[in-house]
Amino acid sequence: MGRKAALAGWLRGLDAQDIRDLLALRGDAADSRPHSLRALADELATAASLRSAVDGLDQACRDVLDTALRMGDETCADALAERLRCNGKASRAELKRTLGELRSRALLWSAGGKLVSSPGLRLLEDEPPRRITPAPRTPRRAAQHRGFADRAAIAPATSTVDGVTRLVELCDVEQVACRTGVGLRELRRIAGVLRTEEVRARLWVELALETRLLAVDDGRLAPTVGSDAWRDESPAGRLSTLADAWPRMAWTPGKQRAATAEPSSTEFGDRTRRGVLEWYARLGEDEAYEHRHEVVAELVWTRPAVHGRAATEAALVEAESLGLVALGASTALGRAVLAGATAEVADRFVPPAATTAHLRPDLTAVVAGLPSRGLSGVLDQAADCATGGWRFSGASVRRALDAGHEPDALLARLASVAEHGVPPTLEHLVREVARQHGRITVTPVACCVRTEDPVLLREIAGHRLLAQLSLQHLGPTVLASSLPVAETLALLRAAGYAPTTSTPDGIAVVERVARRRVEPPPPRVTEDAWRMPLTGQELTKLAMALVERERPRPRFVVHAADPQRIGTVRLLRDQSLVLRDSEVVLLAEALASRTSVEIAVANGPRSTVKHVITPVDHAAGNLKANCAPRGEHREFLVSRIRSVRAVTGV
Repeated sequence: MGRKAALAGWLRGLDAQDIRDLLALRGDAADSRPHSLRALADELATAASLRSAVDGLDQACRDVLDTALRMGDETCADALAERLRCNGKASRAELKRTLGELRSRALLWSAGGKLVSSPGLRLLEDEPPRRITPAPRTPRRAAQHRGFADRAAIAPATSTVDGVTRLVELCDVEQVACRTGVGLRELRRIAGVLRTEEVRARLWVELALETRLLAVDDGRLAPTVGSDAWRDESPAGRLSTLADAWPRMAWTPGKQRAATAEPSSTEFGDRTRRGVLEWYARLGEDEAYEHRHEVVAELVWTRPAVHGRAATEAALVEAESLGLVALGASTALGRAVLAGATAEVADRFVPPAATTAHLRPDLTAVVAGLPSRGLSGVLDQAADCATGGWRFSGASVRRALDAGHEPDALLARLASVAEHGVPPTLEHLVREVARQHGRITVTPVACCVRTEDPVLLREIAGHRLLAQLSLQHLGPTVLASSLPVAETLALLRAAGYAPTTSTPDGIAVVERVARRRVEPPPPRVTEDAWRMPLTGQELTKLAMALVERERPRPRFVVHAADPQRIGTVRLLRDQSLVLRDSEVVLLAEALASRTSVEIAVANGPRSTVKHVITPVDHAAGNLKANCAPRGEHREFLVSRIRSVRAVTGV
């Protein structure tokens, strides 16, 4: 007997409740709505179904199943207990529990005193288990006021929203290289610019990719067409988007690699992240876990296929960074992520957007909370991001003047967002940079450097950092450069000067940074995204139908003297792989005698429509019949008929 036949035979010995429990645990097999127990056995033996079933086992069950597979189908429970050294009462009880779990999932069962494993199973571990891995200590819980965790989560959640916002703005003005991924060197550079740690920068990049705020375009990370709308949202709206996206991230948490635009097919970080959230959501609202390592150990033992120790610890750190977990407890935001209602609570975890800043005499700007997009735009024009805020410098002010801003207009814009006005030191810096700005112009000839100050021109010609320009005097106020305009401008600015550029006829050119927006990639579609799990009532109905179809039924006898009817039965049998033999015979008898029967015809993957018909003809796989009660003529594909039942009084 083959393995699938053995599995089907074992299934026939189960009652409806056992089948129903099995279908609940192996939902992927139930979704196919098998028409018989043999078809159910085929579904249970597929690689995808077995992988899903094994992934749901705890470490003890994996140890027992792996050992049974190594010993072969000739082993028995006593030999398995001896191999795993189950000598004590507790270990024997644990072996009994694991065998029950494996049996309930149709992975390992007893038949004739021997243990039989499901067809298609492979060894789970590289090394054979020596004994059943004991369960770790249950994580200790402590009483904690429900509001403590929510208040502790405000700071990290605010920091993450601010970090992702600044990352998107950085990619808007700078080239962030990303070919097969954001390399480690580039990731460290981003972390330095954003004044954060490499681990947090990686999380921000992956959140921005998952939410489709950034996308890879021509070897760089660029903002998408939807990033502007996201930046215009309130901090609470931005946090809600990030929190909802976090459990969908398939990248393995904490893995040392380049932050990539697409995770590999072997990564299942989404299940790890969601598993962490669900585990913490099991706590009462006034409870918290005392020790993080106990939670990690229990998760690793309970779902070893999903939770590795390093990945689970990294996922927990990420959850704390987003304000989903804090002080050993799930926050209201973490519970809302599981319930799909983050928009209702997100405003409790981030302050409203600030529209003003404190411009300090030390040439820094500090914002209380998260800056609005308008405030960030004003400060980004003339200042650079620094730890705790922004810092003004000669180079940053010169950048604003290069973009076409007049000094008075720039000071007026800064004054409009300053809580206590513009300090004299900042005004002096702007005026001093403006005084020197434009004294030198670069005109493209290929190219010329001009200035109205001959002394300044001689200084430039003799500057040692500008030697590679090979500057030559063309007149008292003109120098010829051997390099193009862009390179000449860059070298002059690197040497400390503030040049501008102009057209060949002397008209000043305002330099502006080209902003790009790209279309985001389509969202990933998971394998089970289209599936709706069967309800408990549907599972019960399916289980009862499967058991009912295996019960012996009275046979319909076809007279040997009627070869035409025998031929019809054979033809209908070939055209339908679903109907039982008794139903095929009943349909053939109705066709021959023009009597009425009730048929159920498939109408989609999960539903059927019943018709009371009187068959009149059968050709090319189509059954022609008159439908009651109006007697209308219709045709039905035999392959779509799911059941045939006799009727009376029609």
